[in-house]
Amino acid sequence: MNANPPLQYRKISVILKTETILLITVIMIRRITIYSGEDGYWVVECPSLPGCVSQGKTQEEALINIKEAIQGYILALEEDGLPVPLENVETLENVLLVV
Repeated sequence: MNANPPLQYRKISVILKTETILLITVIMIRRITIYSGEDGYWVVECPSLPGCVSQGKTQEEALINIKEAIQGYILALEEDGLPVPLENVETLENVLLVV
């Protein structure tokens, strides 16, 4: 004979583990300069990160590439324990001067 009561009469205990996950999104603004190079490629520079330059066949490709370059640049500085240069937000206004 089965000593267990029918399933509908069994006491079922469920322990739910709850976790609080904190997601923090950091938005980083960096000023960039984009211009057409002599070879027809688009060149992009990030002045606040000396030497951080990339390029692409199209403006869109160049912007994707500089984003990756900026992320890699900052990661390398952090891994080496070096300070990450801050962007001067007051200089974010772009001015086109025709001479």
